[in-house]
Amino acid sequence: MKEGNFLDRIMEFEQQLESMHKQFRGLMGFVAQMTEENHSLQLENHHLRKRLEEMDEQTEAKSKSTGKQRGQKKLHKVDIGEGVDNLARLYNEGFHVCNVHFGSSRKGEDCLFCLSFLNKQNG
Repeated sequence: MKEGNFLDRIMEFEQQLESMHKQFRGLMGFVAQMTEENHSLQLENHHLRKRLEEMDEQTEAKSKSTGKQRGQKKLHKVDIGEGVDNLARLYNEGFHVCNVHFGSSRKGEDCLFCLSFLNKQNG
């Protein structure tokens, strides 16, 4: 085996290793991002399930204490306010509520679209 051919093969192998290392780092970054997103979604899912259970309990309590017709009219009026409150709570938990980035994580930064939307709903 010639010395030049051997060195060429070693250099080629080194380039392949560098390329694989770069791909591996990219894959690790992607896995970290997906893991973070998965954790965030699990947390959000937990909060939503808890809130749904609370709302079910409230609905049952209201339907028992009042007649069905009065309870349904009253519940409809309350739901509108509760929806805005839920969106404000989601925003405070770190999620976008605007139509541009709805549901994605804000990563601690304020969003002018979300704030504008919440101000319109409260005003």
